[in-house]
Amino acid sequence: MPGKVILVTGGGRRVGATICRRLHAAGADIALHYRSSSDEALALQQELNDRREGSVAVFAADLLDLDALPRLIEQVMARFGRLDGLVNNASSFYPTPLAEVNEDHWHDLLGTNLRAPLFLAQAAADELRRRHGCIVNIVDIHAERPMQGHLLYSVAKAGLVALTRALAHEMAPQVRVNAVAPGVILWPEGEGWADNDERRKIVAHTLLKREGEPDDIAKTVVFLVQDAPYITGQVIAVDGGRSINL
Repeated sequence: MPGKVILVTGGGRRVGATICRRLHAAGADIALHYRSSSDEALALQQELNDRREGSVAVFAADLLDLDALPRLIEQVMARFGRLDGLVNNASSFYPTPLAEVNEDHWHDLLGTNLRAPLFLAQAAADELRRRHGCIVNIVDIHAERPMQGHLLYSVAKAGLVALTRALAHEMAPQVRVNAVAPGVILWPEGEGWADNDERRKIVAHTLLKREGEPDDIAKTVVFLVQDAPYITGQVIAVDGGRSINL
């Protein structure tokens, strides 16, 4: 991937940061998007630029702001002069039981997980076609089997799976569009996920009987970007077999 430019949304921390490191190690230049994680994003930029000068630039944008999405693509183009890949990693995640769903939840969860990937793809489409580039969407195994109490998140990720396949049709033959569906990789932040008994029950449903690592996702993203020229419209579950054992 030397010389290619990949935009990673939500790339400053957690799985997004690991994806950035893997793509960068493979030779790509990174357009690292963040919303509020400025300290982490800037630290990662410095870390990677120390390895290869000028290879990473950071871009702040609120993906809920529809007008910010084409601007983000324009800023990446102004900085690097090209765009070869888009990794839609940024995501909101929190419970929304049916009785508690409201319009703000809808706007946030559908906005980050579904609307932003659509309109970023739209804004980047011409350049990605010109470069014969690719899109990788980070979905979730619960797109196929909804998570109890997380109604809107499950709906949004199901929509992102459908968007992946629809974009593969719309953007063929120049642009490949695929998705990665993580299982138990990093536990969500916030209350409700510190119960070790509940975590053990979830891990017990994976066929490999262990948690995955962020690098498992990052390696799969690199594979889809770099080593899969005849794969499009596919969703790869990286979940230790959990999705066939729920």
